[in-house]
Amino acid sequence: MQNRRQFLHASLAAGTAMLAAPALVGRARAATPLTVASLFGDDKPETRVWVKIGALLDQKLPGAFRLNIVKNGALGGEKEVAEGVKLGAIQASLATTSILSGWVPEIQILDLPFLFRDRQHVRKVVEGEIGTALKKKLADQGFVALGYINYGARELLAKQPITKPEQLKGVRMRVIQSRLHTKLWSSFGAIPIGIPITETYNALQTGVAGAMDLTKSAYAGFKLYEVVPDMTETNHIWSSGVVYFSQMFWNGLTDAQKAVFQEVASEGAHTFNQLMIEDETTSMKLAAAHGCKVFQPQEMSEWEKGARSVWSDFAPVVGGMDRIESIRSAA
Repeated sequence: MQNRRQFLHASLAAGTAMLAAPALVGRARAATPLTVASLFGDDKPETRVWVKIGALLDQKLPGAFRLNIVKNGALGGEKEVAEGVKLGAIQASLATTSILSGWVPEIQILDLPFLFRDRQHVRKVVEGEIGTALKKKLADQGFVALGYINYGARELLAKQPITKPEQLKGVRMRVIQSRLHTKLWSSFGAIPIGIPITETYNALQTGVAGAMDLTKSAYAGFKLYEVVPDMTETNHIWSSGVVYFSQMFWNGLTDAQKAVFQEVASEGAHTFNQLMIEDETTSMKLAAAHGCKVFQPQEMSEWEKGARSVWSDFAPVVGGMDRIESIRSAA
């Protein structure tokens, strides 16, 4: 933890110095370094997409920027990384909208349980008026979101099969650090515990928590099949995210450079979504080889009943129940 703080303070100082001399930004004689945080290693889409973006930048702005991709959660979990991006100590990363809801509560409309049918449904919403409005709110908080990404559906993971909501009563459940996620699992009688994703394996292994939810790719990426081997395909939340940059870094770019970053980030987001679909298949093969068992949820009406209570609770935050229902019914 101390090393991480030292890195962030040093990076912030370097970033401030870089912004104090904007004339140097983009000059071919000295590539401007960008610290980019990834929670995973070389094989995962979260890292591979930055390799792609870095290559595209080098094609379009030769020698101007160099990405220093810090992998495997070395700079902390999503919340810690987001704080670093806001401060300017980290220049870019990917983030789930769940984490960014701490700064932009309205973005929780993308996290409402059992609201979206599939990836196509999510894409239609984020590429429309709602997605545009949320980008503006993120920018107001120091996060420049250049593209939306989809991590896939979140599934229920446990030490034993849980297919009915009633089976969650009294279960200590690791949840993402978000009030919405806490409310969702509380509605089923679980005991939510907010734990950073980088600390989750140990919490499950030691019995601090007995269940959680996560996407299939991240499930395999963190080797969680070793501690929560039973998966129920609830598809309760389609996990949206963004490719985002620090506002402090962004303000030091010229308009021409901003246009290039927007172009390569958009292409990167498209690449990420394709990689994630492929990675889900690979991830589940790996999980199955290590004992993961997959189950289907029962009593779906009861699962959705719990979700509806979350809708009602968060409607005033995300724009009203009419807005939620209009998304639900969107073709």
